[in-house]
Amino acid sequence: MLKSAKIALGLAAAALGSTGAMAALAIGAKAPDFTTRGALAGKPFTLTLSHQLKRGPVVLYFFPKAFTPGCSAEAREFATHIEDFKKAGATVIGMSADPVDDLVAFSTKECAGKFAVASAGPGIISGYDVALKMRPGMTDRTSYVIAPNGRIVFVHSEMNYADHVKSTLAAVQSMKAD
Repeated sequence: MLKSAKIALGLAAAALGSTGAMAALAIGAKAPDFTTRGALAGKPFTLTLSHQLKRGPVVLYFFPKAFTPGCSAEAREFATHIEDFKKAGATVIGMSADPVDDLVAFSTKECAGKFAVASAGPGIISGYDVALKMRPGMTDRTSYVIAPNGRIVFVHSEMNYADHVKSTLAAVQSMKAD
């Protein structure tokens, strides 16, 4: 029994330390600050990363395109777990290359008005190295957890959305425990 508990803890630690294959920003790197337009609960607004970090850690997750099956499922899963992120002190922000008009509707329908989504222009996409190589003008699916000091503390980069919410939530919960 003790041996299986140690294995489970080792696997959990390995998963938390995972950086994924696609992400270029390493753990410990300074997250590029940016200002862009976004939407929360159908209302457009201006979002600045450094302002969000003043409230605590930020889960900045990039997704390829609003209203596609995987991106909608991922947004609904983040919305379902938003109270868990808040309890851990984290703000969730979804990012894609979609125009703000599309994100206004997405923020209401798929995000259930529970967290902001914002438009990632070419500078943001380049700064976070999240360009989707096979589809120019879109982002890959990469989730960053950024500490209040602006440093990347966790990265999960995989096109399958299934583990992004679980892994970023575990990362922010472990920050709160430290």
